[in-house]
Amino acid sequence: MVKLNDDYIGDPDSFTTSKIAVPSGVDFETVRQKTSTEPVWAHFGGGNLFRCMHASFQQVLLEKGLTDKGIILFETWDDQLVDNVYKKFNNRSLEVVLKADGNYDLKLINSVTESHYINPLSENPVHVTAYARLKEVFAAKSLQLVTLTVTEKGYNLTDLNDNYFEVVANEIAAGPDNVQSLIGILTAALFTRFTSGAHPIALLSTDNFSHNGDKLKNSILTVANEWLNNGFVNADFINYLEDKSKVSYPYSMIDRITPSPSAAIAKRLLEDGFEDVEIIKTEKSTYSAPFVNTEEINYLVVEDSFPASRPQLESAGVFFTSKDKVGEVERMKVCTCLNPLHTSLAVLGCLLGYDTIYEEVKNPLLLKLIQKVGYQEGLKVATDPSIISPEAFIDEVIGKRLPNPYIPDMPQRIATDTSQKIPIRFGVTISLYSKNPDLDVQNLEAIPFVLAAWLRYLLGVDDSGEQFQRSPDPLLSELDKITGDIKLGDTGGSIEKVKQIIADPKIFGVDLVAVGLEERIFEHFKFMVAEKGSVVKLLEKVVAEDK
Repeated sequence: MVKLNDDYIGDPDSFTTSKIAVPSGVDFETVRQKTSTEPVWAHFGGGNLFRCMHASFQQVLLEKGLTDKGIILFETWDDQLVDNVYKKFNNRSLEVVLKADGNYDLKLINSVTESHYINPLSENPVHVTAYARLKEVFAAKSLQLVTLTVTEKGYNLTDLNDNYFEVVANEIAAGPDNVQSLIGILTAALFTRFTSGAHPIALLSTDNFSHNGDKLKNSILTVANEWLNNGFVNADFINYLEDKSKVSYPYSMIDRITPSPSAAIAKRLLEDGFEDVEIIKTEKSTYSAPFVNTEEINYLVVEDSFPASRPQLESAGVFFTSKDKVGEVERMKVCTCLNPLHTSLAVLGCLLGYDTIYEEVKNPLLLKLIQKVGYQEGLKVATDPSIISPEAFIDEVIGKRLPNPYIPDMPQRIATDTSQKIPIRFGVTISLYSKNPDLDVQNLEAIPFVLAAWLRYLLGVDDSGEQFQRSPDPLLSELDKITGDIKLGDTGGSIEKVKQIIADPKIFGVDLVAVGLEERIFEHFKFMVAEKGSVVKLLEKVVAEDK
């Protein structure tokens, strides 16, 4: 049996016996020392995607001799993730690449040199030291790149009523020395960099939504300008954040299905002689493990805008291109060719009692639904970025990726934070239809159905009348104030309340009333609430229609 912390240099045979590829030609102790004194790359968000993408890419560069530095990880959400998944295993992880034929490739990832949970207001001395280390890293002239994987909600500062969240309001009032939110912490760290020489830096969001660079920039500048108004910073700091030669916010498109760790995969790893297979659920409901199971296919397309230079990530398979080209690729993927299909399956999977995505696409009705969302409705507004063909991309998604039984992804995982995803995954397409004189928004059938199904999902009752646990979502408590009284079987006035949600452009990213879809979505919702089995009945009708 072999463990993550075992000596793969002194005893490589034990890893080979367990089919694990180990790093070659790299003195990782030297890498750690050099990264400590001259950091180049810092990352926020220690989830599974980071471990199988960013950390894996950097290890490729290390093994090719294209860098001698690792990545420093900062986590602002879950201290148990840092303690139980990173530090416990000396920041190593096992990458498990699952293939459609049932085989897998195993690779030991050892490119993360430090991991820190950041909470500047904590009294825990470990957290105090970690925050001091964060400021030290940001003050370093050598730092070139800061990447993020913190999900869409990590960038949001306000609620549905445009009021700052309490934690954001508090740190705006208290200034850079009293921050706690991700954006607050990052903006304060940038202020440290500014006061330490105003060194250049690239802030690269690699989260899975459109125009992620702009969202990151706008959130940082919002907090910084509030601090300016309150006298905590001066105008030179704002100028620094807005100067492209000093601070850049590149666009990116990232794509790799990385489900929560699978018990079935853990069992297979154990049988193959790998001992560290415990799946960890933290108090904040983060699922992780010493291993990361992920698919073979992956894409990362990045706007090449790095004022302080950057790692040679093109040698690890990353595409670097123009901002416009990234926008085309991410709109293709996030708004039309993958993410809308994923969210459609997530919502319908929860309503129809499915536990895995690959089982869902065996259902002819759900398969036809995502084909309609992608091929019939999405492709009409998908720009061909030339890097990846939109139609070929959907072919790959529907034909190879989603049906892969060895990618144990769950609709419940994908349904997390759906309210944050809807404006991008569906609102953009609706908006493009409404603005194109050659297209008729009234011809959309599948997308309005999915939006109505999400409203039906909010009731927390599936199509057979059984209650289910909804996935975490920052707007659930606010939405429950509107939908909380609606029950399956209702036909009265309580159903009308849902029109408050449909009419809110902040939720959908487009004015559904103005484009003429409000009534159709409401009628779909009303139909699905009427009785058990109505979701399937309406699904049958929608996929049969062809406009």
